[in-house]
Amino acid sequence: MKAYWIAHVNVTDPDQYTQYTQRAPAAFALYGGRFLARGGRSEALEGRPAAQRNVVIEFDSYEQAVACYHSEQYQEAKGHRAGVALADIIIVEGVAPA
Repeated sequence: MKAYWIAHVNVTDPDQYTQYTQRAPAAFALYGGRFLARGGRSEALEGRPAAQRNVVIEFDSYEQAVACYHSEQYQEAKGHRAGVALADIIIVEGVAPA
């Protein structure tokens, strides 16, 4: 079953954050990740206020999504996000096709 990264990100230093956004997509591609949503319009209808950026990335499996997060490539990119953005990231497994 497919799996999805769901990230809610608030950026505190947009210039430095580009160091992350220039590197992370290569890690996603290496593990078959495909952006479904990447920082477009959003509105919080319940719960916490919407983050500045909301991202959804689809992977072919839960295992690929987790492996991508723990990969050397992603961890290197993530290092460029430290101190310049606050992120909540979860990986969720999709449902079986009907």
